[in-house]
Amino acid sequence: MKIYSSFIFMLCFSFSLIAQEKIKIVSSASMFTDMAKNIMTDDFDISTIVPVGGDPHKYNARPSDANTVSKADIVLVNGLTFEGWITELIENSGTKATIVTLTDGVTPISSLDYANSSDPHAWMDVENTFIYIQNIRDVLVQYKPSAKDQIDKNYEAYKAELMALDQEIKDKIESIPVDKRVLITSHDAFQYFGSKYGLRLEAIMGISTEAEAQTSDITRVAKVIKESKVPSVFIESTINPKMLKQIAKDNKVSIGGELFADSLDDPEKPAGTYIGMLRHNTNTIVEGLTKEVTSENDEDVKDLLSPSNMPVGLKIVLSVAILGIILMVLLKRRNP
Repeated sequence: MKIYSSFIFMLCFSFSLIAQEKIKIVSSASMFTDMAKNIMTDDFDISTIVPVGGDPHKYNARPSDANTVSKADIVLVNGLTFEGWITELIENSGTKATIVTLTDGVTPISSLDYANSSDPHAWMDVENTFIYIQNIRDVLVQYKPSAKDQIDKNYEAYKAELMALDQEIKDKIESIPVDKRVLITSHDAFQYFGSKYGLRLEAIMGISTEAEAQTSDITRVAKVIKESKVPSVFIESTINPKMLKQIAKDNKVSIGGELFADSLDDPEKPAGTYIGMLRHNTNTIVEGLTKEVTSENDEDVKDLLSPSNMPVGLKIVLSVAILGIILMVLLKRRNP
């Protein structure tokens, strides 16, 4: 029994050592975690700071996040001020980890609102993601040279999927009539997407969800809706949709659906991966911008003919007309 207990102890101790030997990666947001999972081997373990559905722009780091970062070997961050809080978190954690800025090598789009600032949402252009995954691949090989062949194999397979996705998005966006290729969202997260795939972007807020929408922004968006006659506007998963829903109601357009930009959806859902997120966004945008547009006159007629909105005089006229038709039918039956 003593020998058996010692064996069990040694076995558990061995498993513990194996688990400890895994290289720890910490990612700032779910999109980057998913990218890494597609490339890394079982030699790595990865966790995410901002949970699915959270907003990385205004996330409040917790003491447990500092503890997680302190134990990391690799930290993946987007950069371009996407996670304004992360530099302080890393410094406070005292980590010795390698910090990988995934946008190194990306040509950023300048912010439309702030001088000397860049739009951080570079992953919304699949071609930029080739740079993201190259940066991930390089640090994985650096930490585990013996797994290079498998890492490279995973990288090439994932890149092939991304290349196919890139072409799929191009083809689908081209199905939208040119004059309807106007994407109206809550915040300015789709400039890379629009620039690459041919959509004009209009948003209520700027590149950060911390920005406050102004009356002038609402007026501007309303004007765009009227001029472009787009049938739909789109809410975002990490942003309160109240304001955009009110704009849609006021301008008699529909909500085209929910888009994902700063976070993936739950893992079991279609937008739960990076590829799934962009495919979901593309399908939602295409469906929302190609639906039939109901003119204001048509809406006015529908409202007028609605029993609840119909004037009393018109109700009487219609009732008399219907009664007259019924009487004529009855008289014809009696006098064939």
